Amino acid sequence: MPTPRKNEVIKCKHFTWKLVKRNGVYYADGRTNTPNIGRHSLGVRTHTEAIRLLADLDIVRAADFGIIPRPTMPESSPSVLLLADGRKLYEEHIGRARAAGGVRPSTRKRYRTVFDKFEAFAQTVSTTTWNAVDDEMVTAYVAHLEESQYARKTILNEVTTLKQCVKWLIDSGHLLNKEPLRVKIRKADSMPAYCYRPVEVKRMVEYCSLQPKLKWLRDIIVALACTGLRIAELASLRWRDIDLERGLLHLTDESGRGSNKSGGTRQTKSGRSRTFPLHPDLRQVLDGISHREGHVLRSSTGRPLRPDRVRDAFVESVIKPLVPEFPATDGSRGFADGRLHSFRHFFCSVCCNENVSGRTVMDWLGHSDSEMIRRYYHLHDDESRRRMEALDSIGNGAGPSVGNNKDPEEKGEGELPAEEAQ
Repeated sequence: MPTPRKNEVIKCKHFTWKLVKRNGVYYADGRTNTPNIGRHSLGVRTHTEAIRLLADLDIVRAADFGIIPRPTMPESSPSVLLLADGRKLYEEHIGRARAAGGVRPSTRKRYRTVFDKFEAFAQTVSTTTWNAVDDEMVTAYVAHLEESQYARKTILNEVTTLKQCVKWLIDSGHLLNKEPLRVKIRKADSMPAYCYRPVEVKRMVEYCSLQPKLKWLRDIIVALACTGLRIAELASLRWRDIDLERGLLHLTDESGRGSNKSGGTRQTKSGRSRTFPLHPDLRQVLDGISHREGHVLRSSTGRPLRPDRVRDAFVESVIKPLVPEFPATDGSRGFADGRLHSFRHFFCSVCCNENVSGRTVMDWLGHSDSEMIRRYYHLHDDESRRRMEALDSIGNGAGPSVGNNKDPEEKGEGELPAEEAQ
């Protein structure tokens, strides 16, 4: 029986390493040194390339522990890429102009949080280079996030960001002899936002109308319920976006323009502009506003809306006082779980129940994928009951009978318009 091959021990300039091959990939184990310099994936499958990368890694770790000054490291060597250097390159890439494919400032901020969290974990496992970030290391990071009670959706977003970063570093030539990350995270079924019922929206409008100090919130509720706008989009709405004569609302993405004097540059989430007609109820609200310059809707103090403060005021001043009138049943989500974004779900559901075409709803909401419309759509029990009662399953005259000759491909009244987009 042949003798098992022992791990190869290699003494470099600063440390002694064990060269280990696992699943066809070479690893450098330096944990027997003092100080412990950790175990790192070299990300290559050939012995020659592993030896070459090990020499670079030896220099990197010596600089990390202050054994040699960092300036003496070979600046031109692309073999080993430090976490901080790779992160900087990727952040510069995603921070390019929007017109060139860059992301929004809010997305860059979210990515910074992801990298901060990942680098903190990397320090605990003695990982300092992107060369050492492999599936095994990311799997350990996922376990760490789960132990820290992070939600599945958060973990999925974090791993996706890391995979995108590594792939870009490889594709752009900054990370050589490295395979992309292939870690897969099972997507958790997320519960969509609560969708208000018509009776709840009507009650909220009535409640705010009876209290002068809540008139500003009444206008916001009507506007959100009649447009499906996100609160940030509504807050950015200015009078120049409203065409009262033609009865149109223009929500223009201004990311390609310079900043303006009347409140900054608007950036829609999809990066696309859209136009839709004014609902009569919204038109009535607009007709009741005295000012005709600057932002359309304003706070109780007359200042431009701040989405976070609107959310807080809405929950405290409208949702909580009305919760006793709309109690949840059987522990399910109910009115108390409603938020401003719930009006977007409400608007979409009303449109679908009124047989507005899926293509039109997508245009109004600013989505190019019909899947999002299906996610927004909610069929409440009362609407479900109304549709069931409208069916004429045995031919009693209430609806299409079993024996009629209607073409099965013809769109019926009970068919969801959102499906048309498929």
